Amino acid sequence: MVADALIYHPTVDHYLRYVATTVGRDKILRTLQYFSRFYAWYLYRTNHSPGEIAPYEAVKKQFGLSRKLLRVGKFVEHFQMAAKAADARTMDPVLKYCAVGRQLGYGFYLTFDAITYFDAAGIRPNSAAKRLQREAYKAWLFGLICNSVAGFYTLYQLRQRALAINKKDAEGTVEEKRLQRERSAASLQLVSDLCDITIPSTFVGYLNLDDGLVGLAGTVSSLLGVYAAWKKTA
Repeated sequence: MVADALIYHPTVDHYLRYVATTVGRDKILRTLQYFSRFYAWYLYRTNHSPGEIAPYEAVKKQFGLSRKLLRVGKFVEHFQMAAKAADARTMDPVLKYCAVGRQLGYGFYLTFDAITYFDAAGIRPNSAAKRLQREAYKAWLFGLICNSVAGFYTLYQLRQRALAINKKDAEGTVEEKRLQRERSAASLQLVSDLCDITIPSTFVGYLNLDDGLVGLAGTVSSLLGVYAAWKKTA
């Protein structure tokens, strides 16, 4: 029957595995949050009424708050990963220091971000919330810069390895395909990080971008995150 074919279709199983992950649900919420930020700006710039803009402003705010709650406590994971990266003896030194910097940046970002949750939710006002949120975005920006440096370095290394491959033998062909997959993954991650950099750098005032550009950049990085999370649950 058609119903059975749909219910037992592999894509449905894949979807269920995807939404069962916190990362998968977060990426969907993030995509909707940043697209709403972009679209609210677009409606405002095209002289639409406040009533038409309000639903998208609400999605941006409420989904952002939901994601903030989901992030509470996650800082422990990043501090642990920073410690493990620092103890790694076989890792490339550049990638090692970038990994430590990235994880520490994300760890402090999530720590400060969690402290501001009760203020953002209106549960318990905190006079230091704005300052803490600013420090959180600075830490996130530091982590993103470290990850971007690692991305550029990884692509350079992959290019050097690709030049040394002997494409005439079978092993060289297999190695070339493997490097292409690694280069594709590194490139997507780098594009995502560069898009995300616009968000904290605009918040702290290092860049002067409007909500349209920030929302669009956040939407692109979110969709790349959805794609990566979807592949991991395949």
